[in-house]
Amino acid sequence: MNPADILTAIAVVGIWGLNFVVIKVGLQDLPPILFTALRFLFAAFPLVFFVRRPTIPWTLLAGYGLFQFAVQFTLLFSGMKLGLSAGLASLVIQLQAFFTIGLAILLLGERPRATQWIGALIALAGMLLVAMHLEGHATVLGFLLVIAGGLSWAMANILTKKMHDVRPVPLVVWGSLLATPPLLCASLLIEGPAVWMQTLHHAGWLSVGAVLFQSYPNTILGFGVWSILMRKYPTATIAPFTLLVPVFGMLSATLLLDEPLQWWKIVAGVLVLGGLAFNQFGGRLLRFVR
Repeated sequence: MNPADILTAIAVVGIWGLNFVVIKVGLQDLPPILFTALRFLFAAFPLVFFVRRPTIPWTLLAGYGLFQFAVQFTLLFSGMKLGLSAGLASLVIQLQAFFTIGLAILLLGERPRATQWIGALIALAGMLLVAMHLEGHATVLGFLLVIAGGLSWAMANILTKKMHDVRPVPLVVWGSLLATPPLLCASLLIEGPAVWMQTLHHAGWLSVGAVLFQSYPNTILGFGVWSILMRKYPTATIAPFTLLVPVFGMLSATLLLDEPLQWWKIVAGVLVLGGLAFNQFGGRLLRFVR
């Protein structure tokens, strides 16, 4: 990767890391499915009136909207609502990098290098350390929901690899549009109209700001740029960059939400970051040692 693209990827994952703090703030007054629906409603409108639909099959576009947006973030928000902290959620969701590499092997015929496998195993050790320190049924269930959200993200990454000559902003806007109706229906059926009315009366400016941050910097900018990088480089090169998200996520959660930063969180973060570094630069390091 060239230096500009490396810096771009780091900037995107920095936004995504901070976003977990924003999610935690928004969930104080917003139910998780409705919060997800509002995020993609505003990501779609009003931009959908100004950008043309991507020239890809409707099924591919709908699949992208479903897995990248509707399913992933419903599971993520629900997991955090059940008690998984912002910092830990930012770490656990990055299992998507391993799911993406695995799906790329099975479905796209890609073959990661040995150093990329080693880097993945190092980072996975960090994930296992997190799992060992979870407490409470709700937190464990939240942990499992966020893992499932990572699998949904990985499936969306594979769909992105199948797209050619698609501009990122129309893809994200129209994907958000197609994700919104099923999310609103699910919220109405599961959370109910009474919760909608309660949210309308109690949600404040922090909730509005959380939704708008989710919709524009995080969704339109973040996923738009990410789709460019996913098509430009091999999956095993790009996907591990998201392992930096928990570094930004845990630091911002500690600074802004006063979440405790225990030793095992630090070790887990170091393992994840070390795995990413070895994934990216392990080949050069081994050649230098030789």
